[in-house]
Amino acid sequence: MAEFRIVIPARFGASRLPGKPLADVGGRPLVVRVWEAGARAGAAEVIVAADDARIRDAVEAAGGRVVMTSPEHASGTDRLAEVAEKLAWADDAIVVNLQGDEPMIPAYLLSDLASALAAHPEAGIATMATPIRDTADVTKPSVVKVVVDRAGLALYFSRAPIPWDRDGTGDAPYLRHLGLYAYRVHTLRALARAERSAYERAEFLEQLRALELGIRIHVTVVDEAPPHGVDTEEDLERVRRALG
Repeated sequence: MAEFRIVIPARFGASRLPGKPLADVGGRPLVVRVWEAGARAGAAEVIVAADDARIRDAVEAAGGRVVMTSPEHASGTDRLAEVAEKLAWADDAIVVNLQGDEPMIPAYLLSDLASALAAHPEAGIATMATPIRDTADVTKPSVVKVVVDRAGLALYFSRAPIPWDRDGTGDAPYLRHLGLYAYRVHTLRALARAERSAYERAEFLEQLRALELGIRIHVTVVDEAPPHGVDTEEDLERVRRALG
């Protein structure tokens, strides 16, 4: 298994669920549950990138490590880049971004993602996708689609139906992108320095910035998507039932 690190970006002021990282899940804060999930993946380090002292205190009380990052970051990727700079990680180090609201993520997906990036030196990022089996999802803007080449490298990501099945043959393979990422540290630095691209602004998909910069993205196709994270009160109740 490739050596890798996990960084969990945790922002206190989530728009839909303010204070979400500290939401109680079976007697422990949500962010601690996520840190525990990351700790099962075999990473060399698992670090919470926090923007608020309340998150830091909760994680450190549970025995976790926290790096304080700027509250001004626009994305989790920027938060990862700041951690990599502060800890002086090598350019070729592999960092997995574990979202701070994904307490039910299977640990093996995180290690598999790191291994996929290590196995593809031409790529700066690794991510995952799953086949779309419900045709209704093809046209949903909330379902991000990805097209890959024969080497498993992403050609494009879009909220639109790609590829376009012009003749309605039903033969077009549709893949749903999963928001899991592993990065090389030098890629994180490049992304943090770059302005948002025109494609990124149009689709509101940060991974398009990487493609426009010429950064290759390897896509591992898995049979099933992992359990959904916590975006709403309903999601939070579902996680509480599962983990409480």
